[in-house]
Amino acid sequence: MTELGEKWACEYCTFESWPSAIKCTMCRAPKPGSTIITEEPFKINPVLDPGCEWDPPSDEGGGRSLIICPDSSARPRVKLPNQGEPSTKWSCHLCTYLNWPRAIRCTQCLCQRQRQRQRSPTESPQTSGSGCRPVPPSVDPCEEYNDRNRLNTHTQHWTCSGCTYENLHKSRRCVVCDLPRPNSLPEPIQLPQSEDPSSSLINEQDRVRWRAGGGGCSGAGSQRRSPPTSKREAELQIQDFQRIELAAAAMSSNDEQKDFKKLKQIKNRMRKTDWLFLNACIGVVEGDPAAVEAYKSSGGDIARQLTADEVRLLNRSSAFDDGFTLVHLAIRFQRQDMLAILLTEVSQQAVKCIPAMVCPELTEQIRREIAASLHQRKGDFACYFLPDLVTFTLPADIEDLPPAVQEKLFDEVLDRDVQKELEEESPVINWSLELGTRLDSRLYALWNRTAGDCLLDSVLQATWGIYDKDSVLRKTLHDSLHNCSHWFYTRWKEWESWYSQSFGLHFSLREEQWQEDWAFILSLASQPGASLEQTHIFVLAHILRRPIIVYGVKYYKSFRGETLGYTRFQGVYLPLLWEQSFCWKSPIALGYTRGHFSALVAMENDGYDNRGAGANLNTDDDVTVTFLPLVDSERKLLHVHFLSAQEMGNEEQQEKLLREWLDCCVTEGGMLVALQKSSRRRNHPLVTQMLEKWLDGYRQIRPCAALSDSEEEEDDEDE
Repeated sequence: MTELGEKWACEYCTFESWPSAIKCTMCRAPKPGSTIITEEPFKINPVLDPGCEWDPPSDEGGGRSLIICPDSSARPRVKLPNQGEPSTKWSCHLCTYLNWPRAIRCTQCLCQRQRQRQRSPTESPQTSGSGCRPVPPSVDPCEEYNDRNRLNTHTQHWTCSGCTYENLHKSRRCVVCDLPRPNSLPEPIQLPQSEDPSSSLINEQDRVRWRAGGGGCSGAGSQRRSPPTSKREAELQIQDFQRIELAAAAMSSNDEQKDFKKLKQIKNRMRKTDWLFLNACIGVVEGDPAAVEAYKSSGGDIARQLTADEVRLLNRSSAFDDGFTLVHLAIRFQRQDMLAILLTEVSQQAVKCIPAMVCPELTEQIRREIAASLHQRKGDFACYFLPDLVTFTLPADIEDLPPAVQEKLFDEVLDRDVQKELEEESPVINWSLELGTRLDSRLYALWNRTAGDCLLDSVLQATWGIYDKDSVLRKTLHDSLHNCSHWFYTRWKEWESWYSQSFGLHFSLREEQWQEDWAFILSLASQPGASLEQTHIFVLAHILRRPIIVYGVKYYKSFRGETLGYTRFQGVYLPLLWEQSFCWKSPIALGYTRGHFSALVAMENDGYDNRGAGANLNTDDDVTVTFLPLVDSERKLLHVHFLSAQEMGNEEQQEKLLREWLDCCVTEGGMLVALQKSSRRRNHPLVTQMLEKWLDGYRQIRPCAALSDSEEEEDDEDE
């Protein structure tokens, strides 16, 4: 129902209120001409509401009128006797805002109102006839409580200079970082000498008892306890109040102190490996692979489980649970890249023993040889390159070992999971019986580190049989990519545009966006441990001056087996920016699975006597020829990456391009293959020496294995 009549305007804020409103809706000021309620609607209990000033009724039974202040910053309080009512607003000394007469703080800046108390010469500090001392009119219970809070804030806690944690006043050391308490602590707040302590700090217990006793003069022999009159009494009461507050804080934080002591004991028992494991757990949650790699490099167990104490120390119940491993955390937070790495690590139960680990001295010499042999091409295309043609193959002497020793050797040098995925789950390698059996061109996936440098490691493994431990190849990749940025950028941009259109994406980027993406690719090359992309493989083909063939899975899959997208790594990478006469036609092979690269190598053979493929290979007994298929299991030609617009075309044009850059032939089964040639005489002597020393370890266990086989045969004969 709508109210009738004209609205009335407030004389203070000019807000128009409804006719029936007796107070302003905005500032709560009384309506002009209205009568102030003088009846007391309810009694105030001083014990339940100690924040309100309350006077008992006088002997005449006259009630006190409750004054409602329109200012929101002031509390309702009872009008005191003999208190003159100011008629004008008071101006704040800080912001000059005009406040209501009864406001004790400025409405705008909350600054305390400055009161100038005037006392007549005939006024006595005690009221006549009562025999008791009333509270001075300037005392405000809210200000008393605020003063005590400020005092307790300074005396209860002290701030640690190391971690800024606020410790209890009685603590001599920081409970978090265990630093000693500083010698100079802030002293309790001292009131100004001009201010009476009894008017600003009152003991809480005395005040409650004082108000509970009637708040004024009462009959039946009860007396009101007046506030302390001397400064010494006020200080004693302040100290008593501090002791009470400290005791209450100590009782309330007893459990907290126990927790701190328990955590401190757990920290003292932890070793360096334990801290690395906790950092790896946090790294999985926050997506930091460096922490996981640091834990793995220290020899930590990937299958280690979190204990209850470690979960308590991490203090993130929403992320960490008792019994969780790094794999569980990667699954919970959907870290697909880390999950692939961790699952590969967990599956490697056997101790790995590859040639680079057995011969660290020879490995270091090979790294120095590689670093010293790097050259930079003069001219516009100032790319670095390696002058030597080296191809790593497994020695044929492995077949002379007993079957049990061979099985042990392959377990320690191969990545069984990668081999199984490339052969069985998605037939990428060794799917042709003609190549694997008759032409003896079976490929083996060497075990490799699962860090972000797996691409660089696999390239050096396929050529020299070592890791890129000192990041020599990564630095060369970075320098070549920056020195020839214009050449590689043009190829990359043209290839990405064609690839997006061929898959129906039809997106176009501004030049600024292309530049940002290219800057990201450049930054990846300079960061050790950062995962690399197709562009980096293209640059590596120029550094090696030979083609790189990548046999990889076509789709990204989650740990549940769900397809997430195309991998785009499989295909042939040619050094198209070099002259053909400056490059070799013998390629290397890499495998790609679950975000991880592996070197694919063959085993030495005794030569082919110019057989197979219907071509004259011109080989001798000291040359190993491996036939690498240039088609997939569906007999579709592998993609050639980073072709220009003139080089792109149908499969016939791409096949012609492959024949120009590789030694190609067609097998009797009609399969297009590339010839990978390696010679023992042309192999580096340090690599040959490393392989011989590695094989000696397995040759020494041969008599034991033969003896155990003979004992088993004798037992069978006895039975």
